[in-house]
Amino acid sequence: MKKHCIALFLAAAMSLTLFTACSDNRTSDADSQNTSEEKADVSEPEKVVLNEVAHSIFYAPMYVAIEEGYFKEEGIDLDLVTGFGADKTMTAVLSGEADIGFMGSEASIYTYNEGANDYVVNFAQLTQRAGNFLVAREDMPDFTWDDLKGKLVLGGRKGVVHTSM
Repeated sequence: MKKHCIALFLAAAMSLTLFTACSDNRTSDADSQNTSEEKADVSEPEKVVLNEVAHSIFYAPMYVAIEEGYFKEEGIDLDLVTGFGADKTMTAVLSGEADIGFMGSEASIYTYNEGANDYVVNFAQLTQRAGNFLVAREDMPDFTWDDLKGKLVLGGRKGVVHTSM
């Protein structure tokens, strides 16, 4: 039950964050004269393209929110696309193919450091713990970090994986 409540809370928080980030806060005199009932009546859902860096179990609350229709309830027509890499997700956001990108902060740091005029801004934390893991070809029941000394370790692109190994 506790896990179900946490998943629903996270899905609701992500929905609220996405809805707030995509809303248009500008108002005109005519808009300010509308009643609250008229403002709540949304005839056309807002189309939002979200590009995730990869499918991940850590994004499960978002997948639940999509499947349960929480985004639609908030007037958001969410199109989920998988970028298969932070570089591709960042390109989709910068080119306008995606409105929001789920990726690590390193992609925006690289873009900013390369001198981009139109760089992205990180505005939310999606996961609290990294989902990184280490895989070996053989069973290593008594593994220690010293076992990696002198071994070739494949990671992500340069600058993403800690080089202290």
